[in-house]
Amino acid sequence: MPKRLRLEDLAGLRAEASAAGRTIALANGVFDLFHVGHLRYLEGAKRLADLLVVAVNGDASARLLGKGPGRPVVPEDERAEIVAALACVDRVVVFDTKDVVPVIRLLRPDVQVKGTDYTPDTIPEAAEVRSYGGRVAVAGDPKDHSTTALLGKLRT
Repeated sequence: MPKRLRLEDLAGLRAEASAAGRTIALANGVFDLFHVGHLRYLEGAKRLADLLVVAVNGDASARLLGKGPGRPVVPEDERAEIVAALACVDRVVVFDTKDVVPVIRLLRPDVQVKGTDYTPDTIPEAAEVRSYGGRVAVAGDPKDHSTTALLGKLRT
């Protein structure tokens, strides 16, 4: 199976992992102007399961999040390629919805992982994940890095 998947490949990946007794963690984000905070989040997510699938917000999805004018800076295919190149990432999928719930419904990850700007109680997808017996977790270092802050520094 290639590292970059389509949404329609996710159910097959779930079936393969289950048959092999392997667990899946799902992390997601825009990953625009990749920085060390992104890396630490994904490395932490990988430690929580056998396979790490990263759902990258497509360009349309990123704009729905209101990141600001001109965002994302890096096109979705390039952002997905960068994330896929990381040793800690097993699979990457691009999605175009405002939230990652459609990906969760297709993949049914054992654990949905968010960065440290969340707590287990504030993860928006928690109810969806728990509805089938999955769990949610937080990984990464304190939220000391952001693409928005990086862009601000570049503008000054």
